Amino acid sequence: MSIEHTVLVVTQDDDPQLAMLKGLRHIVGREASAFSSAVKDPVVILNWSGPRKVLRETFLTCQDVRWVHSRSAGLDNTLFPELVASHVPLTNGSGVFSQSLGEFALAAILYFAKDFRRMIRNQVAGVWEQFDVEEIDGQTVGIVGYGDIGRAVAKRVRPMGMKVLATKRHPPQEADPLVDQFYKPEELQEMLPHCDYVVSALPLTAETHHMIGDPQFAAMKPTAVVINIGRGPVIDEKAMVRALTAKRIKGAGLDVFEQEPLPAGDPMYRLENVLLSPHCADHTAQWLNQAMRFFLEQDRRFTNGEPLENVVNKSLGY
Repeated sequence: MSIEHTVLVVTQDDDPQLAMLKGLRHIVGREASAFSSAVKDPVVILNWSGPRKVLRETFLTCQDVRWVHSRSAGLDNTLFPELVASHVPLTNGSGVFSQSLGEFALAAILYFAKDFRRMIRNQVAGVWEQFDVEEIDGQTVGIVGYGDIGRAVAKRVRPMGMKVLATKRHPPQEADPLVDQFYKPEELQEMLPHCDYVVSALPLTAETHHMIGDPQFAAMKPTAVVINIGRGPVIDEKAMVRALTAKRIKGAGLDVFEQEPLPAGDPMYRLENVLLSPHCADHTAQWLNQAMRFFLEQDRRFTNGEPLENVVNKSLGY
């Protein structure tokens, strides 16, 4: 027996992917008032690109919310106290964007190992200057947060001959062929001195906010490179800029930031040892289509009473 429901799409963008919902009973809105005709109906809320304020108002207004889905894997713009306290299941887009983020991490590793900035600078200046580069074979990647994105990184660096260390709240009982050693989050300081590259793939929660700060940068090798493909505020950017400016670490490859867009005049624009991506490392030609196809498959599961994928532990935030 199928579960009858209306999909309420909270969005601030008129993306063409919304047309993919044509076969479903749905309402698209930028404000909670757009859903007034369905407040007493069984509803599913799809947070496509809406602000948390509108999502919260919609959730509180509707009397029979059965399930909430976030297009994004990160939930810092989705979670609010009433949703966390409720029995309404929350799912997210984890896994939809991981492959491209794993590729960005590998690209950043090669960027610093082969000194591509120097190559490009010399090419533009018309300078023929030979210099030494590094092999990444035999070097160590430390993945801070071994979830779906972390695994995508490991799948790409392991075949390159790199050693992989990773932090995970509950390390697996059986050996993982991609990871040489697991550490618990509280053992991060123990892992960092072994890493040539430190990849943060953590979600943003109260626990992970500024998890990487002055003490962590002090524990790293002076040749270490930090790569952030999780959430910006996991890293204390002021501490990172101090470490980069003083050359206490070699560099940083960043796709996410504490404030986005990164303000004009921010020192990270000028630092020679920073590779800066404006939070688009997962923006492939198909990324929005993939996100909508994933939701449609989730909705099929929900309609047929099948278990949903990517059910979030709301109290933990991931």
